[in-house]
Amino acid sequence: MVPVTVPTTPFTDQRPGTSGLRKAVRTFQQAHYLENFVQSIFDGVDGLAGSTLVLGGDGRFHNRAAVQTILKMAAANGVGRIVVGQGGILSTPAASCVIRKRGALGGIILSASHNPGGPQGDFGIKFNAANGGPAPEALTEAFFRRSKEITAYRTVEAADVDLDTLGERALGAMAVEVIDPVADYAELMESLFDMAAIRGLFASGFRMVFDAMHAVTGPYAVEILERRLGAPAGTAINAKPLEDFGGHHPDPNLAHAVDLVAALTGPDAPDFGAASDGDGDRNMILGRGVFVSPSDSIAVLAANATHVPAYAGGLKGVARSMPTSGALDRVAKALGIPCYETPTGWKFFGTLLDAGRISLCGEESFGTGSDHVREKDGVWAVLMWLNVLAARRMSVAEIMTEHWATYGRTYYGRHDYEGIEQTAADALIDGLRAKLPNLAGTTLGGRRVVAADEFSYVDPVDGSRSDRQGLRVSFEDGSRIVYRLSGTGTSGATLRVYFERYEPVGGDHALDAPVALKDLAALAAELAEIERLTGRTEPDVAT
Repeated sequence: MVPVTVPTTPFTDQRPGTSGLRKAVRTFQQAHYLENFVQSIFDGVDGLAGSTLVLGGDGRFHNRAAVQTILKMAAANGVGRIVVGQGGILSTPAASCVIRKRGALGGIILSASHNPGGPQGDFGIKFNAANGGPAPEALTEAFFRRSKEITAYRTVEAADVDLDTLGERALGAMAVEVIDPVADYAELMESLFDMAAIRGLFASGFRMVFDAMHAVTGPYAVEILERRLGAPAGTAINAKPLEDFGGHHPDPNLAHAVDLVAALTGPDAPDFGAASDGDGDRNMILGRGVFVSPSDSIAVLAANATHVPAYAGGLKGVARSMPTSGALDRVAKALGIPCYETPTGWKFFGTLLDAGRISLCGEESFGTGSDHVREKDGVWAVLMWLNVLAARRMSVAEIMTEHWATYGRTYYGRHDYEGIEQTAADALIDGLRAKLPNLAGTTLGGRRVVAADEFSYVDPVDGSRSDRQGLRVSFEDGSRIVYRLSGTGTSGATLRVYFERYEPVGGDHALDAPVALKDLAALAAELAEIERLTGRTEPDVAT
């Protein structure tokens, strides 16, 4: 089997965002598009010859075709072994788990996460490093530089590899090992949690619903929740991964998981509800009649972590992304542990995790995780909640009431304006940036501004600096507004506007979040002149 060198020309749009390169499927289906970026990865990674790589994705449309392309290119580029999930399937946290367990050089993960799938949907690709986490910015920038100068890529001419039969086979000199995509990950979960206590919870009549959204976590939920923990068959719904996610948006939030939210409403509703996204790294947590915001979820888990075997000795520290609410900070202060504030993007937690500075971390975009892997992890978050519920024998509503009574409540919301023309989005951010220096000391909407700045981050471990990571306006009463352009969309620009209001211990903790935040949300839109600059009068998604 002789490697073939294929001439090509660069594409100009292959700069990875916060979670790799995401584009419409039709973009990836262009001749040479995927190949160019994969070759740029191979050219940019040191030690590729003879190495082991992990490969898999969320099963969305184009996943299997892309896996075959990457296998043949890996063989031509001297990779020694590829470990690939059966059927080309591997959740993002499971890929991180396998990379770490195998001591692999890294892995290629195929997913556009929570973005829609199908022929008219989105596709994505990213490289995870040897620690199992997303490639740092220095590496993704190297991939981008290479993509702008590439003139050829290498592949082999060969029949497609059998991805459906477990075991090892050869592709030229390279070994291809097809593994059960769930086994290693489930084994890791068994080592972290009190599985006997969770089994006892289910045996007591506790009922839950897990919505896999026809995405990658279906097989993981069935194996772990139903087979290993004894939850009744059918606890995992929409559990068969589909290339188009059943025509739905695989994003576990109040806007896209309305059936699950409805199922958790009413006196006869299940005790617990959860959902995960396209590639399995996000989660939504619900109790009977209760939605737990992601910012509150990480705070509650940190406050209750010692009930879980893996964290019984206490937490080293915690971290949150800058737009995530300050609820976690208050728990950290009470525990006497550090709380780090990072830019959005899981890769920024990686150095803190690798240095042993933190045990738990989370971000407001429905991502929660710990030091067990180097990705956010939806199924892990669900099991963490189940372990806490099994230990405390309280309802989700009771735990939330107790938490707010102890630490106060941070009402939190986010408005997403999707598909904005890029020039309009840039004008909006530039206009806000120009206003910031003059805001401190003024009063807006009856609130006194104490600080207004643009977030920059210096990594406390490696000293790397990341600028322009979001615009912040903070008020004397503890309220805050944050603006940033998202790096996970595939067309136009997505403006995310975040707002939070703190209600201290003894305050009113029983309001609906949209009611509590109504005036702050209106102020955020007015300050940014969203309607004038974008023509939008309402967000596309409000959570």
